[in-house]
Order: sequence, then C-alpha cells, then structure tokens
Amino acid sequence: MKTRVIAGLCMLPLLLILYFGGKTLAIACAVISFIGVTEFYNGWEAIDVKPSRKTAYFLITVLYIMHYSVFYLDKWKGFNRAEEMLPWLLMFWIVLSIVASFVYGWRITERGAYDAMATVLGLIYVVFFSYHLVLLDNTPKGYLFTWIVIIAAFGSDIFAYFSGYLIGKHKLAPNLSPKKTIEGAIGGIAGAGLLCGLYGYFVMPSALWQTVLIGIIGGAVSQAGDLSASAFKRKMGIKDYGHLIPGHGGIMDRFDSVIFTAPFVYYFVLFLDI
Repeated sequence: MKTRVIAGLCMLPLLLILYFGGKTLAIACAVISFIGVTEFYNGWEAIDVKPSRKTAYFLITVLYIMHYSVFYLDKWKGFNRAEEMLPWLLMFWIVLSIVASFVYGWRITERGAYDAMATVLGLIYVVFFSYHLVLLDNTPKGYLFTWIVIIAAFGSDIFAYFSGYLIGKHKLAPNLSPKKTIEGAIGGIAGAGLLCGLYGYFVMPSALWQTVLIGIIGGAVSQAGDLSASAFKRKMGIKDYGHLIPGHGGIMDRFDSVIFTAPFVYYFVLFLDI
C-alpha cells in the first residue's frame, strides 16, 4: 500500500497537463495511446494472439495529425469548419481502423481472426476512448470538464478502496477482482458524486446538479472500466498490463477507468449543451 501511495503522489504533477490543456493534453493522450495499446497488445500476445502494432501506431498518428490539422487550422488560419468536419473525419478514422485491422487478418496461414479483432479492439478501446479527453477539451467549457473525468474516475477508485477496506463484506465480482465489494462500489460512486459536486460548487456553480450527476454516473462507469480491464487480464493470464508505474502496473492499469469515463462525460456535456 505504501508503494501505491508514493507512486500516486508522484503522479500528481501530471495534473499540470489538465491545467495547460490544448496541445499539451493532446500530446499526453497520444503518448497514453501509444503506450496503452502496446500494453494491451502485449497481454493478447501472452495467449498467442498477435495484433498488429504497426497498424495501431500508424492509425494513432493519423488520428492526432487529423486532430491537429482540423483544430489548429481552425484557430490559426480562420478555417472555421472544425465542428462541421470532425464527425465525418472521426467516422472515416473508425472505418479505416476496422478495414486496416481486417486486411491485416487476410494472411490466414500466419494469422487468425482473433489477431484482426484484437487489433481493432485496441484501437477503439484504448485509442478512440482516450481521445475523448481531447474532444472534451475542445468544447466551449471542456477544459473545466476534463478535470471532472479525473475526479470521477480516481475519486471512485479511492473511495471504493477505503469503503471496501472498512466495511466491505459482499463480493462484487469475485471472478474478476476478488477484493472488490458491493459496499466498496457504492462508497466509490457516492464519493465520486461528492467530489464532483464540490468541484461544481466551487468552480462551476451554474452546473452544480450536472456535476453531481456526472460524478455519480461517472463513478459507476469508471468501475465498469476497471472491471472490464480486469476481465481482459484474467483471460490473458496476467496480473498487470505493465510495470511503468511502481505499485500501479502500467498505463492501462492506472487509466482503465479514465478511458471509460471520458466518452461518457464528453457525450453528457455535448447532448446537454452545458
């Protein structure tokens, strides 16, 4: 536990990335995509599934070059078409990712259908989901809501840990994560709602009830992300995706809940036009 706490404190400077936002956040998300998809594919290789790293690396590069071109031309050159073009470009990127992954699986004497499916899964799950932080940052008040993604995800994790430790009795998903409890999950959701509510009260009081709701639902979503990552790891036969962060594992072990929470917050903000 001591190692986890120290490693967690060492990660606090990463909050500066959220503070600066913009290109800094986009670069950080791109780095998370490269490292995260590598860890995810390493897990598949542990059970003899061979996704294409080259395909993933190429498409990550395409995604962020596309983002840079649209948003920064929009800001610097008076392009004024980012909001119009972005949905179409993202749909193109998703289709391109699926097609490229399937083409990779054509060499059936060397690869199987699982190799192609694992490739596209890593692109959508790790890369596209995490890219929603960048999308969120480019909404009118997105720089405020990017903080809520982190607060909801990490807040839920912290409160769930201590709630489970203090009063946890009933197992939540023993086949996926034996230490997680129902009481811990409820405490995590309540804690995420409380923290996001406090953030809303002090930072954006006009959207107080929305921040509380985001915290509650986001806390549940973040736990779903954590359990989903655990399900993959159990099938892969690994304990952690990596060893980059002492006491926490790899990028995917630390950011699995954030990856799930970011799309939820983005679409919540988008649909309610906050």
